[in-house]
Amino acid sequence: MHRKIIVLLLCSIGIFTSFQATWGFFAHQKINQMAVFTLPPEMMFFYKKNIEYITSHAIDPDKRRYVSRLEAYRHYMDLDHITIFAMVIIFSILEAYRHYMDLDHFGELPFDNIPRNWTDALAMFSDVYTITENNDTLLLFGNEVMTWQEDLLYVYSDGVDFYFKTDTITLAWNTYRDFYKKNIQRQYYQEAWTINEVWLDSLFINNGLYSSYHNGFVEDKLTEQGIVPWHLEQMYYRLRTAFDSLDTRRILRHSADFGHYIADAHVPLHTTTNYNGQLTNQVGIHAFWESRLPELFADERYDYFVGKADYVDDINSYCWEIVLASHRLVDSVLLIEQELREKFPEDQQMCMEERGSSMVRTQCKEFAETYHNRMGGMVENRMRGAIKSVGDLWYTAWVDAGQPDLRGIAGYALEELAEDAVLDKAFEKGKIKGRDH
Repeated sequence: MHRKIIVLLLCSIGIFTSFQATWGFFAHQKINQMAVFTLPPEMMFFYKKNIEYITSHAIDPDKRRYVSRLEAYRHYMDLDHITIFAMVIIFSILEAYRHYMDLDHFGELPFDNIPRNWTDALAMFSDVYTITENNDTLLLFGNEVMTWQEDLLYVYSDGVDFYFKTDTITLAWNTYRDFYKKNIQRQYYQEAWTINEVWLDSLFINNGLYSSYHNGFVEDKLTEQGIVPWHLEQMYYRLRTAFDSLDTRRILRHSADFGHYIADAHVPLHTTTNYNGQLTNQVGIHAFWESRLPELFADERYDYFVGKADYVDDINSYCWEIVLASHRLVDSVLLIEQELREKFPEDQQMCMEERGSSMVRTQCKEFAETYHNRMGGMVENRMRGAIKSVGDLWYTAWVDAGQPDLRGIAGYALEELAEDAVLDKAFEKGKIKGRDH
């Protein structure tokens, strides 16, 4: 056992060293680190004591995108470590969708057609299909056949026979919402979602309708577009629960993870279908904005001191405003870079640069500086906003948990080194799940 721990420790140190050369993680670590200094003394004592963990683990959510559920299960069983087995759920394929939301897939600002409540949104953007007696597949509920106005849901039958005299049925939205939450939403973490005739009968009969439908299935049309605003809200509840139980490991883990997702929500290109300029012949702009610019200018020019953390009264609205504010900047991010590409000679846009023992192709410094300056402090402002938001939401979770005394709880446990080594090993050998910037 001692030999295994030593090997895992050495493995973890080696992989972390290689991480330091991966520029994409610089901003995440800096944001978590500086957010610690926004906290009140009652929290800062604990967070400063564990600032190394909070900083280094800011990149864990990105590591998890390289780990499949099956790979995670196999690694856990190989280690035979009971505390690691409990982490299997975290390594879900859903990880990729927690970092962004393609708002423009749904329309234009202010995106009033997207319910801000998670259950409402999932219900609105789920296609519920039913199987008829003739084995025909028909769309029963879904965004294409229903509208939601003033708490009423209008469903256009589109050839579906409700044994009713009109081609439209009207339900109270809360009726359908309760039906969805009770029968469908609980299947969220399952690979396939199904419905049966008992559920359908209860919905229709209770509303004066009759149908002859039996079983069916449901397709989630929301998650694949990204769920970051709702995941931020979920992370708040996780951290608040960890504070409430004074669970050191969960406080640290959820704090580090929470900081990562908040930082992602502050990146404009995390809010658009054109997330890497692939639709406008600007491939590579994501890493340019998010990684190359902070790498060149953040340490020398940025002001990271953003003041003290404030209490957030409405978590849902606060998280949504972060994402909406990011989306308002998308046009500037893309158009300014596009204009500069037309003005700069091609051989002055991309250059070879030494990184350790390797030469890499990246944006030339003059081209990058011109882009950085033309955006008028946008990257710095979004980093500062992320630092402030991380502090605000950490602090709010602590206050809402009753402001527990953190002075008496210990730092993170040494046994977590095994978990970290598993994650790092999978990251090193794995293939990214979801978008590769």
